[in-house]
Amino acid sequence: MKSLMSLWSQVAAEAATRCCTSATADVNTASRRFEHEGVSFLTITLPAFGKSFEKWLDQGFVDPIPAFRGWKGLPRFLGGFLDRVFDRCSGLLLEDYCIESVSAIRQLTLFEAKIALPCSKARVRQAMREFIECEQDVRRSDSRLSRRDLTEFQQMSDLLYEKIFTKMDRDVHYGDLIPQHGPGAVADKLSSNGKYRNKTWTRRLEGVLPSYEYLIPNARYSSELDQVSILEPGAEMPVKVIPVPKTLKTPRIIAVEPTCMQYTQQALKRSFMGHFERDNFLPKVIGFRDQTPNQEMARKGSIDTRTATLDLSEASDRVSNLLVRAMMHRWPSLTMAFDATRSKRAYVQEFDETIELAKYASMGSALCFPVEAMVFTTLIFVGIQRSLNKSLTRRDLHNLARTVRVYGDDLIVPVDHVHHIIAALEHFGAKVGRHKSFWTGKFRESCGKEYYGGEDVSIVRIRQPIPTDNADATGVIATVALRNQLYMSGYWKTAGWLDNRIRKVIRHFPNVEPTSPVLGRICSLGYQPEKHHPNLYNPLVKGYKVEAKPPSDELDGYGALLKCFLQMETRVARQGDSHVTDYNASREPVKVSLNGLASSWAAPESHDEKHLERSGRPKAVCIKPRWCTPY
Repeated sequence: MKSLMSLWSQVAAEAATRCCTSATADVNTASRRFEHEGVSFLTITLPAFGKSFEKWLDQGFVDPIPAFRGWKGLPRFLGGFLDRVFDRCSGLLLEDYCIESVSAIRQLTLFEAKIALPCSKARVRQAMREFIECEQDVRRSDSRLSRRDLTEFQQMSDLLYEKIFTKMDRDVHYGDLIPQHGPGAVADKLSSNGKYRNKTWTRRLEGVLPSYEYLIPNARYSSELDQVSILEPGAEMPVKVIPVPKTLKTPRIIAVEPTCMQYTQQALKRSFMGHFERDNFLPKVIGFRDQTPNQEMARKGSIDTRTATLDLSEASDRVSNLLVRAMMHRWPSLTMAFDATRSKRAYVQEFDETIELAKYASMGSALCFPVEAMVFTTLIFVGIQRSLNKSLTRRDLHNLARTVRVYGDDLIVPVDHVHHIIAALEHFGAKVGRHKSFWTGKFRESCGKEYYGGEDVSIVRIRQPIPTDNADATGVIATVALRNQLYMSGYWKTAGWLDNRIRKVIRHFPNVEPTSPVLGRICSLGYQPEKHHPNLYNPLVKGYKVEAKPPSDELDGYGALLKCFLQMETRVARQGDSHVTDYNASREPVKVSLNGLASSWAAPESHDEKHLERSGRPKAVCIKPRWCTPY
């Protein structure tokens, strides 16, 4: 892990040069604390400093940080940078602050905050304990809601979603749903293609989404249903709660759904997304695929301070099922479908405990993201309505669309109503992360972009430890991307330092364009061809190309026919309305970042001729030297 400290020192020295200051003392201090505290200094202590710095920018003055000694509240650590942003005597924000120093402080403190290192067992156990405690919080929140609260929530959700819910209710009632399996893991451990031979259904699903319509391709295979187990509510398989890497401080907790639940959740999600795209209002305030509107609104908010950016903690785990049922109270078929496709219990392996769920769903459910977005949007407008002390109309909603935007748990709301909106969110069970929410000063953060006074102060983050061997393909790919991101951010010397480290791991590291299929260096000087294709005469360079094959997973019989029919229906649905994006999880194109800026889209499985032989997420990624185009 010493390479992480060395990399940080390189970034600090170059940032100091850019800001006309010195980082020698800062590097010495960081090195001593790294020796004493270990990697947690870079991944936990410094990020806490960075979050405090963002709040200082928002409030306009400095608060003391116990972990760093200072004078009048301003830490001595990174003092050369801080003196260009805050007045050391008063601790107040300078009128002529240095925006380059603002960016440098954020870069140095948050650089290694999200590196994928395993948490300690104690931290994993604590995260699991908080997952269970969150359930109690949801129940307490539900008990505090009055009939008047629920009525107001229902009326606002009707105003927002009446058209879309009416169409979805019709789809459920007439069976116009197209389900789909995703490539991810499921609680019953079926393989990707093995899911098409699923033999488990539930009594709740049978009442609204019957097995004879979803588990077999047509009536000719009805005999296969004799082997299907219809589980009663008490015998249903619970979701499996597992930790996945997030930061060294805490893991991300997700819930792995049973096959039948994930399969039918995808059907409802497809129906929702299809009608959502056709709505003339909702896409203006809710995003599912494109984060750009949120980022642009955050930039504008950092200039005119008319909008605030709010961040929610444990967002999906705090969306109560009571609120979801309240949203759909007028549509019986839709209510039954959303209830039937929701897992009611969760198995927490860390404590060998199965708990009843009060939340609608955790991350892992295909419906988690759209449902939380709908609930949070409803609560934002409830808060605005309470702030204005009048009932909102459809026209009011359209007028407010310029200052409201929701993308998952990233919320943008009007500053004039921010306190009422926060009160409404927290009253209905959400938890606003005050340390990551901004509305006072000129700092705004949304969907991975940060702005201060209209200037982009977003940073580059390291995601994987620097590899020492080319067998660590994931590490090599991440480090090449990191090198190119640093280069494009102006950290040329640090990029050069990484060039030397990368060349010790892989033999071929050519200059390439961002769109090249090989791992290479983005450089302002362009590429140098090493030879030309003998037939096509296009330039070629030798570099490492990423290869990842889906695992062997053969499928035949009725399961293969079912899969092909579902894919045909998917293509027909897309051709019938070309402007509707296919949002199904198993068809979602995967963004692949090889060279830091290059973004290609992996072909959907439906275009793979061997999808009945190989399917699912690759178990391993490898890199192999190949002659390829440098562009």
